[in-house]
Amino acid sequence: MKNNWKQNLFLLAVIASAPFLIFWGTFGHEHINRAAVLALPKPLQIFFFNHVDFITQESTVPDLRKYTLNDKAENPRHYIDIENFGNPDSLPVTLADAKKKYDEKFLQQNGILPWYIEEMMDKLTKAFKEKRKTEILFLAADLGHYIGDAHMPLHTAVNHDGQLTNQKGIHSFWESQLPELFGKDYNYHTPEAKFIDDIHKETWRIILNTHHLVDTVLLVEKELSKNFPADKIYKTDANGTPVKTKFNQQIHSSEYAKAYHDALHGMVEKQMRNAIIATSNFWYTAWVNAGKPNLDDLDAAEVTKSNSEQLKNEINLWNKGKLFGVESEKEY
Repeated sequence: MKNNWKQNLFLLAVIASAPFLIFWGTFGHEHINRAAVLALPKPLQIFFFNHVDFITQESTVPDLRKYTLNDKAENPRHYIDIENFGNPDSLPVTLADAKKKYDEKFLQQNGILPWYIEEMMDKLTKAFKEKRKTEILFLAADLGHYIGDAHMPLHTAVNHDGQLTNQKGIHSFWESQLPELFGKDYNYHTPEAKFIDDIHKETWRIILNTHHLVDTVLLVEKELSKNFPADKIYKTDANGTPVKTKFNQQIHSSEYAKAYHDALHGMVEKQMRNAIIATSNFWYTAWVNAGKPNLDDLDAAEVTKSNSEQLKNEINLWNKGKLFGVESEKEY
């Protein structure tokens, strides 16, 4: 279950050097991927649990490729500005179709998230069919990241950081600071993964349902800021100077964060749980569509045996809504 130590050191070094990142945050992505492993049915769960540390930690790597490695191709994979694509009923079915209908600059600016999720599903299914262990793990962990992004409302909107409504910074506030402050009390237990009959339909259902939450995310914070003492919205030091994260992001006060979190009536927790459910469903569906290959021989029997007791312990904890050993790097 333990990853290669050199691999861990590389991931930690990249994370430590990363600039300000706009995504679910280390806390969110790591909790989503780890819980999704526990929601899988056996025997797929057993194989994934043998590599649960890798799947957990690798959940943030797509953002590291985007920001730290400056991979230009990565950027549009994380979002879709759905308002700029017109009628949802006329949207292209595949990424190849989208590239035929829209030029590269348009897609780079407005995103390809749903199409990329479907493309990743095709690749993961193929990796399962051919029983390519390394590809299965990398693709599954990355797919979990993009599915997580698809459940963050502002990843589906032109006003992705409140820049159009004088709410700049709301993106990381909603998806990073709130989970980090309150996520320890969330319930991460979800139903066992189910097969998805129509991947395309389910992908777009997720995107559109998430997009319906955009107005609430913005309007609730806008109204709260009007009725909250201006000098209490952001965290300050003893001299009254605004406190910022290591990514130079201004930090909201704990009082304001709690007020916003409460006013959202559980939205952040619900979206994290929805992301866990979707991630496990997509992983399971790729495996079923690959013919349910037996993955037992991809790991040494001794490894599976040594992890079996820990899996039972983690399942017992997860049944109570909690996760074991996820100590995500703090951003706030």
